[in-house]
Amino acid sequence: MARFTLPRDIYHGKGCLEELKNLGGKKAILVVGGGSMKRQGFLDKAVSYLKEGGMEVEVFEGVEPDPSVETVMRGAQAMRRFEPDWIVSMGGGSPIDAAKAMWAFYEYPEIKFEDLITPFGFPELRQKARFAAIPSTSGTATEVTAFSVITDYSTGVKYPLADFNITPDVAIVDPELVAGLPVKQVAYTGMDALTHAIEAYVSTLNGPFTDPLALQAIEMVLDYLPASYNGNMDAREQMHYAQCLAGMAFSNALLGIVHSMAHKTGAAFSTGHIPHGCANAIYLPYVIRYNAKDSTAASRYAEIARRMGLAGASETALVNSLCEKISEFNSRLGIPATLAEFGIDEKEFNEKLDKIAELAVGDACTGSNPRAIDPAAMAKLFKCTYYGTEVDF
Repeated sequence: MARFTLPRDIYHGKGCLEELKNLGGKKAILVVGGGSMKRQGFLDKAVSYLKEGGMEVEVFEGVEPDPSVETVMRGAQAMRRFEPDWIVSMGGGSPIDAAKAMWAFYEYPEIKFEDLITPFGFPELRQKARFAAIPSTSGTATEVTAFSVITDYSTGVKYPLADFNITPDVAIVDPELVAGLPVKQVAYTGMDALTHAIEAYVSTLNGPFTDPLALQAIEMVLDYLPASYNGNMDAREQMHYAQCLAGMAFSNALLGIVHSMAHKTGAAFSTGHIPHGCANAIYLPYVIRYNAKDSTAASRYAEIARRMGLAGASETALVNSLCEKISEFNSRLGIPATLAEFGIDEKEFNEKLDKIAELAVGDACTGSNPRAIDPAAMAKLFKCTYYGTEVDF
């Protein structure tokens, strides 16, 4: 048996932020990030719509990129004090992810963070509040997923939390919120969406409900990301929908080791934080070549290439075309081809390699990867991504 879970309502189209006035409820806490929503006027709009709907509103601001355990605990404490019946989060993946985790600690104050790390081990939510998510980037799709990524900065490890309980009740996918995205964010979040869709399509848990969503998302990203990067607002709107479709696919089919690698290296190096979408973009072609040694995975990657109209007379040629297309996109979007090119210090990389490889194998995303991997193979794969060498194992 398999399960397919989505938000009950997904509102999309320009101006659909106004749907906040129709949520129904008495109190809403609005969780936001570093200030872009305030500067662009969307925070005031959201507060106004919620109040127009008859709700008392409190704002929790300042969720950092890659939200910390400490921020989650502060937010949960604010919720326990205010007692909202709606949790509304607006922004990039970080504030929405943080609000999902806050939700659990609001409803279950006695629970420990360690209890939530076990995939699909959350207690039953919606005892006190429901959840609405409003994305302001076009990549994470956390507005429709059963996932949240929280960072423990004491160890430098990102923990993906997974449970269908934290799939939002309502998603508001308003393209007006992404019109002002910086181009670097457009690039990174766009490649994150592409990675989500490709990994969902080849995941061991792929199926008839997730495959069409994944393929449609891949096609839309390849069609619209370059124009969105170059400032075309119609393309940017389509990318906002493409990333949401990718999220619907991967929330149910799960992901693979591109994400395992990105989770365990984002905050691992003193020479620079690697933005999540950038890490995914760097790792993706290397992982495809690794996974394609498995015949089932190779045929799935070849099917993606075929659907996208890429050239290739054989499965191997089609897989190569797909990798070349991804590398071409990375180049066009100003994304480095290797960790060395990104600027990660070689000595530190090699010192931390074995531990990072071990952590990546243990990541929650590894279990649905189409080809098995152990720490020794993971370390070899990381080396390929650092030095740009061929994946021949």
